[in-house]
Amino acid sequence: MVKQERALRTRQALIRAGAELFAREGFVAASLSTISGEAGVSNGALHFHFENKRALARAVEDEALVRLRRITAESLERDGRALPALVDATYELVNRIAEDVVVRAGFGLGDDPGRGEVASLRREWRYWVEDSVRRAERDGWLARGVLAADAVTAVVAATVGFEVLGGEDEAWLSQDRVTGFWRLLLPRLTDRHALVIAVSGR
Repeated sequence: MVKQERALRTRQALIRAGAELFAREGFVAASLSTISGEAGVSNGALHFHFENKRALARAVEDEALVRLRRITAESLERDGRALPALVDATYELVNRIAEDVVVRAGFGLGDDPGRGEVASLRREWRYWVEDSVRRAERDGWLARGVLAADAVTAVVAATVGFEVLGGEDEAWLSQDRVTGFWRLLLPRLTDRHALVIAVSGR
């Protein structure tokens, strides 16, 4: 049991160190020796857990995906109604991208040209937004004349934009930016915009 706990701590330290270096330098520039050094373990320990840098990057993405799914699940648990949950999740997502290097690196790794892999976190987020907007439409929360596809486009483009631009300027990851976005969009999106803001506590 002690060995298992130690191995788990080592693995988590490597994932965090890898996330920090991937977020700071990108996949190609990040070296395994630097990652193992920042994690405080030997290169041998790193290779015991991860065959190569791609395997470590996948582990960072997998952990980031777990955290993203937790954000969306907890947003739904707080109220249960699709549109308030969507608003709440966007705030929490932007906050986590700003403060959680694993989430930040997980998003960035998906479109790193050195890996040539699909941006899985952005795809996951888009699917969740699509599902939330469809449920909001079904439950009568969208204003007359609003197309669900247009709402999805606006929300996904804005939130992914916050994430990408936040990599260059942290001001894009402020709660004020998210509030400004919803203040602009909600009156057009739903007749219950005041209720949405009240429920989400913003």
